[in-house]
Amino acid sequence: MNKIYEIKADEIKSLAVSLLLKANIQLSEGMKQLVRNAREAEKMPLAREILADLAKNAELAEEKQLPMCQDCGLAVIFAEIGQDVHITGGDITETLNEAVREAYEKGFLRKSVDLDPLFNRENSKDNTPAVIHYSIVPGSSVKITVSPKGMGSENMSRLFMLKPSDGISGVLNAVTETVEKAGANPCPPIVLGIGIGGNFETVALAAKKALLKPEGKRNTDERYAKLEEEIISRCNKLGIGAAGYGGTVTVLDAHIIALPTHIAGLPVAVNVCCHALRHAEGTIVGRAAEVFSDG
Repeated sequence: MNKIYEIKADEIKSLAVSLLLKANIQLSEGMKQLVRNAREAEKMPLAREILADLAKNAELAEEKQLPMCQDCGLAVIFAEIGQDVHITGGDITETLNEAVREAYEKGFLRKSVDLDPLFNRENSKDNTPAVIHYSIVPGSSVKITVSPKGMGSENMSRLFMLKPSDGISGVLNAVTETVEKAGANPCPPIVLGIGIGGNFETVALAAKKALLKPEGKRNTDERYAKLEEEIISRCNKLGIGAAGYGGTVTVLDAHIIALPTHIAGLPVAVNVCCHALRHAEGTIVGRAAEVFSDG
């Protein structure tokens, strides 16, 4: 006998609204600590002042319940749906978009979505549609992760289709080149989400997901942990520094997600984010609604 678990669409909407507001207003404790650590490590006086301003900005945003950055981002949402869950009372995609509409209105968050990317660039006026990634997972709950992503840093992100023979040095060169060419544009200090492997589309999503990893924590695979450390070290030797004024801390953190890939490929994606690495997550546990026979 199997159970179906019920979750109401309104519950998902309420959770998503609160997460979107939290992500835009409250910088994570892990990121706050990385900024503090960077200030202590920074050798250039002007860069230390900028890092102090970033820490103060985060403090004021939380205290006054205001967005930490004027670019309140494209709403990126990851929805992990338990395979035993039945969502009632509404379409989940429309529910999540309605949550974006409500949160961006309620929080006085800047609405930045243009419906047509090339010709008339007409603003949707409610920051929808959101970018939504669904995955079906075991269990009876729904986990929502929001990651409002500003375009200033997103514009500096890159994708490389390397050859397997390019190896570790090719990956290091691709990431370092990305940071060097970005310069001051992504509002450094920055965090790097790096996807390695997969194919053209999955490597980019892996890089996006890598930005959601716990701040300051290295990869569980020692080989990739060392590569993350080497990336941080190399990029910080570029001397770009906070706000691009020069300094010893350009990259606060870097995370890698590695995927199986084709024998002939080595895709690499670098998703760049400023220090305002906004994300929040929450889970709703379903209520047992029906028992049925799988026979």
